[in-house]
Amino acid sequence: MNSDSRAAPGPRRAPTAPVQGALLMLAACVAFGGMGVTVRHLTQNLPPFEVVFFRNLLSLAWMMPVLAHQGFAVLRTSHFGLYAWRSAIALATMLCWFTAMRSLPLAEATALSFTQPLFATVLAVVMLHEIVRRRRWTATVIGFVGAMIILRPGVATITFAHVLLLASSLIGALNAVTVKQLTRTEHPNAIVTYMTLLITPFSLAIALPGWEAVPLGLWPWLIAMGFFGMLGHQLSTRAFGLIDASLVSAFDFMRLPFSALLAWLIFSEVPDKWTWIGGVVIAGASI
Repeated sequence: MNSDSRAAPGPRRAPTAPVQGALLMLAACVAFGGMGVTVRHLTQNLPPFEVVFFRNLLSLAWMMPVLAHQGFAVLRTSHFGLYAWRSAIALATMLCWFTAMRSLPLAEATALSFTQPLFATVLAVVMLHEIVRRRRWTATVIGFVGAMIILRPGVATITFAHVLLLASSLIGALNAVTVKQLTRTEHPNAIVTYMTLLITPFSLAIALPGWEAVPLGLWPWLIAMGFFGMLGHQLSTRAFGLIDASLVSAFDFMRLPFSALLAWLIFSEVPDKWTWIGGVVIAGASI
């Protein structure tokens, strides 16, 4: 048979919405892992509240070319109150998380933040009326067990930094549910822009009393933090638009392996065996 007579292959089928959402969230985990590294370094050298301000200011700066290219019309909204509520929640989350990052190893801080998916899954059921069946609950719980393997509660001393991270996770879960509500009607660029636009002046006011001059060598870290923050929120917001909030939260567990790898490469923080065992459990839950 002539090779020309063979049937031409059909068009490649695009990934389904859940697959696209999962891939976007995995990419967001890489971006947030990069942001975690920059935050960890910066909070060792600058007041945490000042780092929060620069995180928002520089993320907003990175967003401007995107908006200029796609048009500022996406910022039109009739849900400004919900944006303001989301921004207040996000600011509280950042203040708690950035302060805690000053005192904890990156992998441990990331692991403790994985209490957020449990909170988010419960809130998604209560506030968004999402139907969460046995498989998704099981994946979320197994991922949380993996995080607890790393932390080994009862073995290590619980500090104020741990409490701040738990508070950050609880407030962050409420933020995740609010983002899911916004994705029903709002453009992802608007969701990311309004957050940084509204938070930036308030974070500046909070940072001013303890302000310190920024050494020249820290500016590349600040710029990278703004970029990773903007990129992570862009990707995760689009993931929320494609799949349920509870499913997005389950994939968020993949931040741990990425963060542990970056902490090892940049800070020479070598995770112990429990971190790797927990990481394998978390990866299996996400898959």
